[in-house]
Amino acid sequence: MDGFREEYALTGKFLVAMPILDEEGCFAKSVVYICSHGKRGAMGVIINKPLDKYTFSDLTMQLPLQNYEKLNEVCLYTGGPLEQVRGMVLHSTDYVKDGTIIIGNGIAVSSTTEIIADIAFNHGPDDKLVALGYSFWQPGQLESEIANSDWMVIDSDKELLFRTKDQEKWERALDETGIKLDRFVWQTGHS
Repeated sequence: MDGFREEYALTGKFLVAMPILDEEGCFAKSVVYICSHGKRGAMGVIINKPLDKYTFSDLTMQLPLQNYEKLNEVCLYTGGPLEQVRGMVLHSTDYVKDGTIIIGNGIAVSSTTEIIADIAFNHGPDDKLVALGYSFWQPGQLESEIANSDWMVIDSDKELLFRTKDQEKWERALDETGIKLDRFVWQTGHS
């Protein structure tokens, strides 16, 4: 698979969209956390696109919760173009329940209604990012996009994931690649 080892080196990494990628679509200037990468493809969650269409309260209204007046409000994110009604929570490993998958470096993912309810009543993980939807690549597709320079891969870190302002995540991640924005030609011409 063109330089990718069998142990699936992208799990737990960030993908940083290059400036020329999908300028109008959901991946424009995106940072994606890769939750899994294997023989069946890759799955990840966009971490820097707050959702303005729905609120966390809208999501919790779909659950059989009591006492809606005391709910904790958190930001919702667009996790990707697929299953945008499905909640995915990237979170710190201080919270581990049935259904939690520990990815590494103190980061886990859960998609149960229990974690949504726990977050709503402030019993969830210390660090969390709640997204609707996810991103998926067929086997070999992501590797091809990386080879085509659509994405750069960097190590993930909890500071960027949980504590960096959303509007700063992409530029900070791009800085970690060593690529400078002023080196890109933003218009294409014809010869």
